[in-house]
Amino acid sequence: MRDWRQVRLSPRDSLLKAMDVIDLTTFGIALVVDESKRLMGVVVDGDIRRAVLKGISLEMNVEKVMNANPVTAPPDQTAEAYLDLMLRTNIQQLPLIGQSGQVVGLELLKDLRSELVTGLKAVIMAGGKGMRLRPLTESNPKPMLPLGDRPIMEHVLERLRASGIREVVVSTHYKSEMIQDYFGDGSSCGLAINYVREENPFGTIGALRLMRDHLTEPFLVINGDVVTTLDFSAMQTFHRNHGADMTVAVKKHNLHVPYGVMQVDGESIVGLEEKPTLSVFINAGIYLINPAMIDFIPDQRAFDATDLIAKLIEERRRVVAFPVIEYWMDVGYPDDYRKADADMRARRTGSVPP
Repeated sequence: MRDWRQVRLSPRDSLLKAMDVIDLTTFGIALVVDESKRLMGVVVDGDIRRAVLKGISLEMNVEKVMNANPVTAPPDQTAEAYLDLMLRTNIQQLPLIGQSGQVVGLELLKDLRSELVTGLKAVIMAGGKGMRLRPLTESNPKPMLPLGDRPIMEHVLERLRASGIREVVVSTHYKSEMIQDYFGDGSSCGLAINYVREENPFGTIGALRLMRDHLTEPFLVINGDVVTTLDFSAMQTFHRNHGADMTVAVKKHNLHVPYGVMQVDGESIVGLEEKPTLSVFINAGIYLINPAMIDFIPDQRAFDATDLIAKLIEERRRVVAFPVIEYWMDVGYPDDYRKADADMRARRTGSVPP
């Protein structure tokens, strides 16, 4: 049983605070209680991600988004009973409520099952030449550039292992021997790493054709230049609950238009907005894919993740968006690389939590 007080919120607290509580405790839930500690509702990871997709501000009070009728249980049942209830109702967290309606505890599915991500393999796409980072990548492949005191890919592997993933396949091409010599079989990272070398560049996702026989269950794909604290367990649950063929991690990005934007209908100006900020969702370079989708990737030619997304949509397959609310940075450009490096160094000193 976990200490529920670590995730206690007031109904007037913001979604942003709920997000911080969920991220920092890794419980995956925030409990909204009144002054008498009676449960008013719960906010879980998925509630926040759905709010982000709907364009709801993270400054909104949690009571506007919370589930006011969550599944709960009394505190005097067995662990087996709690596990059975959570599996039957498809929940990850179970608040325990006393006779007076007050919260007295919190059970987590991951504690009861002693596992995080079930049977999930990860594929790291690390074959790119990193042309946008020249001259830094003239002597090193992009995944081996230092971030803080370690290569970028070591941070990726660390996050995968922390999520419970134990098997990783790395697709390489440019200076592949440097990557393989450094990480070897992955035992030093607590992982089992296998390598697939692209003799010719196959784009950002084409190399999956080379791994078809080894990917028999839904699997994670992440670009080798993405640094994130994304909860891969939450992404797996989201993928399963939405019956997805492919889940695409997306990150909200604000575009500042430095001009007045005219709303035009024919020859008439019907409105205007001065220097607006547009919010869009960008591809975060992280995917969860059912193995049958590999059959839509052509053999022996370059094929990008965006090509696969477009093909699956055309074929009426279910492609869903999973919003990233955690730290995320694509280090493909020099400014982003310097920012991620500064973030990682600050993290070591305790200044910021990426």
